[in-house]
Amino acid sequence: MDRLSLLREEMKSNSLDALIIPRFDEHQGEYCAPHDERLAWTTGFTGSAGLALITLKEAVVFVDGRYTVQVRNQCSAETFAFQHLFEEPLEHWLSANVNRGERVGVDPMLIPSNWWDRFDGGVEQAKATLVATPYNLVDEVWEDQPEKPLAPVTPYSVEHAGKTSLQKRGEIAAQMKEAGAKLLVETQPDNIAWLLNVRGDDVEFNPIPHSFLLLKDDGSACWFVNSRKLSNTLEDYELDGVETADPRDFLDGIENLTGENAQVLVDPDFSPVAARISVKQAGGIPLMQRGAITLTKAQKNSCELNGLRACHIRDGIAWTEFAAWLKREVPLRAKAGNPVYELEAEERILGERQRQSGFVYPSFRSISAASGNAAMCHYAASDATNTEILPEQTYLLDSGGQYIDGTTDATRTFAFSEVNDEFRRAYTAVFKGFIALASLRFPKGTQGYHIDGFARKPLWDLGLDYDHGTGHGIGHYLSVHEQPQRIGKPYNPVDLCAGMVMSIEPGFYVADKFGIRIENLFEIIEEADGFLSFKNLTYIPIEPQMLNMVELTRAEMKWLGDYNADLKTILGPELSPDGLDYLHDCIELPD
Repeated sequence: MDRLSLLREEMKSNSLDALIIPRFDEHQGEYCAPHDERLAWTTGFTGSAGLALITLKEAVVFVDGRYTVQVRNQCSAETFAFQHLFEEPLEHWLSANVNRGERVGVDPMLIPSNWWDRFDGGVEQAKATLVATPYNLVDEVWEDQPEKPLAPVTPYSVEHAGKTSLQKRGEIAAQMKEAGAKLLVETQPDNIAWLLNVRGDDVEFNPIPHSFLLLKDDGSACWFVNSRKLSNTLEDYELDGVETADPRDFLDGIENLTGENAQVLVDPDFSPVAARISVKQAGGIPLMQRGAITLTKAQKNSCELNGLRACHIRDGIAWTEFAAWLKREVPLRAKAGNPVYELEAEERILGERQRQSGFVYPSFRSISAASGNAAMCHYAASDATNTEILPEQTYLLDSGGQYIDGTTDATRTFAFSEVNDEFRRAYTAVFKGFIALASLRFPKGTQGYHIDGFARKPLWDLGLDYDHGTGHGIGHYLSVHEQPQRIGKPYNPVDLCAGMVMSIEPGFYVADKFGIRIENLFEIIEEADGFLSFKNLTYIPIEPQMLNMVELTRAEMKWLGDYNADLKTILGPELSPDGLDYLHDCIELPD
């Protein structure tokens, strides 16, 4: 029996007419362990965002604009229909297609409260019922499901963290008291790792352990973590005022620690709705507010910022040495009939990083994409798709590293010969949008969606656009995509604040032809007059040969000149002769 048939039989045994399968795990994270790849197991789609709806007769996969090509490559159109996760959301499908009296199930540990409320609204319009399943139906029929991860939890020194766990818990507890909350529910592993000064390795590319945590208003906590992950000597960790418990007891722990009418902070976007349900069952009052830890962690302390600045210089050296190799080898080896391939380039950037001190592993799977593959924003080369990088084509690399003192993420687009007018026009517009946002000054209270259009305007002027966000937060030796700050079209009511670290990454893509993206990371700083601005962290040459220089303003030329001067000063002394030659080639602007 195929997988959908197995699921449908399990649905029938639970009197369900439809089942929602999110990409999320119990922590609502972007990256999942193999044990939690339920959406991929069910549908074949391996992207980092999406969900499926399985009915007794139909199957629909919802993805965002990054994955519209990938989902059609990975999922059979004979079996699945495809819809846009935001433009054609699931709640609209439910309201239009579910019949009166039907039951739609979902595991309440796998969706946050806001998603539950949206889906419940759609089901209610159809006069049907959204049901919290008592167990996960996919797990029930997935015979060879991998085990949950059990990577060791390691302490993260105050030398790198900048503050003790006790200090951090005290700060969050003070915010809880201001909100009138007795308890805070935390389910995001990077938040818990930051709060307790620990790191782990339960999810690829993310130095975080899976766990849950309940923080009391006196700064004490109950940490729900598998004891097999911990050292035999608990003194290795900063656990003063912290009790440990089994993760399977997490929901019971919420009920036990929630007093009658006690107010409990629950993040509506990043904590499972099961937590809200447990608070209510215990007679408590859930305060649905964005997590206090999330907001505090996003504003880096001086030690964290120093680490990020330092690791970006080392990462810039690795990138520049990689680019020098790429620009030399692509034309030479193509001429010799032994071309460079995407997977080799991906291995090369990894090798260059491994030569840098403090490097641990990549911060995500590198997007090493030649020619038309670069039009898929989250393309991942495989043995089946591994494509030649040829001199007459273009190549995009989006790659980052986890260093003991910070996390990096950058994108560059390369050409090895003259590009055509279509590409040059788009590359120039992307570059102008990148500079427009990177050089922006903005007042306090500005939110990401307020300024997203600055990066898009040069493309909009040409009738072009891109279907992904313009910027995301980044962690400090934590997740490469950090909440809550974002720059993009969707409403996101989070003020951009000094100390936050963000990407700026406009792009443009033409299916089956090419992809363009330029990405740097920036810290947000407060200037003398109280306005905010972006201060560059990423030091990697931006190739000017693809630009239409006559379209650049004096201000844009000055920005590029200043950036190049910084590259020469900061990277120059550390580069090999080949790396230095490449840097000089980029600094010499074309006429």
